[in-house]
Amino acid sequence: MPQLTVGSAIEKATALLKAAGVPSDEAATTARCIVASDRWGIGSHGLMRLPFYLSRLQAGGINPKAQLKTVTDLPSLVVFDGDDGLGHWQLQNAAELASERAMVNGIAAVGVGRSNHCGALGIYVWPMINRGLVGIAFSTGPAVMPPWGGNKPLLSTSPIAAGIPTNPPTVVDLATSAVARGKIQAKAQAGAELEPGWAFTKDGAPTTDAKEALAGMLAPLGGVKGYAVAVLVESLTGMLIGPTLAKNIPDMFAASQDSLPQQISHFVIAIDAAKLSVDGNTGRPAEFAAEVTAAGGRLPGSNRVNPEKLVDSDEITITDQVFAQLGF
Repeated sequence: MPQLTVGSAIEKATALLKAAGVPSDEAATTARCIVASDRWGIGSHGLMRLPFYLSRLQAGGINPKAQLKTVTDLPSLVVFDGDDGLGHWQLQNAAELASERAMVNGIAAVGVGRSNHCGALGIYVWPMINRGLVGIAFSTGPAVMPPWGGNKPLLSTSPIAAGIPTNPPTVVDLATSAVARGKIQAKAQAGAELEPGWAFTKDGAPTTDAKEALAGMLAPLGGVKGYAVAVLVESLTGMLIGPTLAKNIPDMFAASQDSLPQQISHFVIAIDAAKLSVDGNTGRPAEFAAEVTAAGGRLPGSNRVNPEKLVDSDEITITDQVFAQLGF
């Protein structure tokens, strides 16, 4: 499969987004977030998605000139209307603002409604980590998962991410479905089978066929417990921020829906880690990290490079199909 440098990939992605009408700053931020996913080895949320974003930009489903419009502005809570813009730069801006407010107030939350897909959610806890803060992020998307015991998709993959300023940083980043939907799409493009237990057909039958799974439903991670966490994520995004629930969000993988705004919502929380200690001891994160290493383990996400400090000469690998689609 083709290999690219991080720098050339960001440059190409930025140019394509600018050609689609996205302003320079927003295009550059979005491109960096996209390529960071590939650098992390999460190709399902990286450049593989860019052709879908470009199609939606061209069709009108994404507003290239969107601006964040303030709906609520309190010292520790800000809510924006995303004006149907790209989710990457909008959530990045939200995370940076939450960080700034938390450093003053101890804790701050920022919500963005009427937005679009943002890629790998774990990228957006790094503005907090880089400032010594705890970061938590939630997002929603098209309904692909049924309620426990049900047979109709009502929940998205309901991703959740968290960052803890340990050394190295801890990054928890996961979908509450058994697998992220982007991995299903990547399997479909590659003509590969799915792992058993990942997905159902639209009629609710278990399947290992990726194309059937894209038209069907995903299983929750860990059974009823994963479903319960997915309900939490949907509550903090589509239900409370809005303007729509997952069941009404258009599918970015369905070309017939490219002209329909997704109206996705995101929510990020920043917490001043140093202010949480009951006894003034701020050394426990280092102690815990050392204990994990001594026990033969590693902290979640500790092998992921800082997405705000990518090295241009590092290399990423993409599929032949993505290489051709983007005109490298």
